[in-house]
Order: sequence, then structure tokens, then C-alpha cells
Amino acid sequence: MDTNPVKTYGIGELLGMARERATPVVRGISDATLSAPTPCAEYDVKALVNHLFQVIVQFQRLAVKEASDFGETPDRVAEGPEWRERLVDEADRLVTVWSAPGAEEGTTGGMNMPARLVGSMALLDLTVHVWDLARATGQEDPGADEAVVAELARAVAELAPTARKMGVFGEPVPEAEGASAFERLLARTGRNPHWQ
Repeated sequence: MDTNPVKTYGIGELLGMARERATPVVRGISDATLSAPTPCAEYDVKALVNHLFQVIVQFQRLAVKEASDFGETPDRVAEGPEWRERLVDEADRLVTVWSAPGAEEGTTGGMNMPARLVGSMALLDLTVHVWDLARATGQEDPGADEAVVAELARAVAELAPTARKMGVFGEPVPEAEGASAFERLLARTGRNPHWQ
């Protein structure tokens, strides 16, 4: 008898958990904060929302093994005040396509990476950028589910060397004594977990 059953979550399930935390943050972004700085130095709130939109849409294509295009980031925020609900809808679609049978199998994307790892990249953006947006707009820390943090810790360990070379992650920030698993994850992606 297995005395220690460890549940293995699908990427779709993990994205669903992240989406639950992301939705109130997205809806809570006021127009007045769109020009505020974020923990992602190169983005203000509006630019980060547009980046997250782009990521969520392109990673839907990667789930179905289609080519993605991260070349140009459309300004979705400029399309009207309903951008928040559109972003939530796209996040719902992201969960749906990554939950489909076969989404995690094989490889996907221009670099032919394992599909599960590519799904983890979508999960990382949805988790970490939502934290960035909450911080930047004075909202409560959305946190992250334990299963999500565990998946992301593995993915970040695998992706970090290349991601740092490409400038996707900053240099790791020293981890504070007694930091939570999520704070340690943020630090490994180059974020100060106590950014104000």
C-alpha cells in the first residue's frame, strides 16, 4: 500500500490554480496605475499587461503545437476598458487548451522543447507577472499554490541558465532567512520579493 501518495498535477490543472489567483488581480488594476513601475524594470503596468496578454495568447498556440509569434506585442489595453475581461477570457482558454489530452506530450515551439516544460513557462509567467502586477498596483499579494510553486521550482532550475543569458531572468536576488518557497522562487527569477 502506498503510504505517501503524491498527486501529480497536469499543467492544465496548475494553470487553473494560477488563473484563480490571477483573475482578481487583473480585475483590480485601475486605469490610474497603468503608468506605474513594476518589479520588471523594463515594463510599466500597461506594458506588462500587454506582455502577459501576448504570452497567454501565444502559449495557447504552443499547447496545440502551432507556431508562436512573440515578435510584436499588440497594445490590448488601448483597445478599450474591457481588456480586463478579455485577459481573463484568454487565461480561461489557456487553461482549456493545456488541459486537453496530449497537450503535455511530445515537443512544441521553435526550440522543440518538451511540451510540459513549455506549459510550465506559461505557468511561470501567469504566476510571477501576476505577482508583479499586484505589487505594482498596491493589491494584496496573490501568493501561489504549493503545487504550482513546486512545478515552477523544477522549471526555473532547468530554464535559469539559458533564461539569464537571454535576459529573460535577472540575476538571482539573495534569499532571505525564513523566506517562503514562493519568495525563493521570485528571488531565483531576479525579483526582490519585498519590492515596493
